[in-house]
Amino acid sequence: MANKKLNVDEKNYSDIPVWRRYTLTIEEAAGYYHIGERKLRMLIDTHPNEDFYVMNGNRALIKREKFERYLDQETAV
Repeated sequence: MANKKLNVDEKNYSDIPVWRRYTLTIEEAAGYYHIGERKLRMLIDTHPNEDFYVMNGNRALIKREKFERYLDQETAV
């Protein structure tokens, strides 16, 4: 018990506001952009060469700023 140190300065990922994060999970992106999780997964599947997401193992993470640029260019999702 005495060996463990508590670092109060260490930030947890969930402490960072969504609008400041570099990547978002599918669930976070769905809530932030008001786009369904199924639609986001479909966008990733149909655009395999786009730069707005990154795969971490089998988990897709949305690159927030690049996805916003993608959405700005599209007329319909």
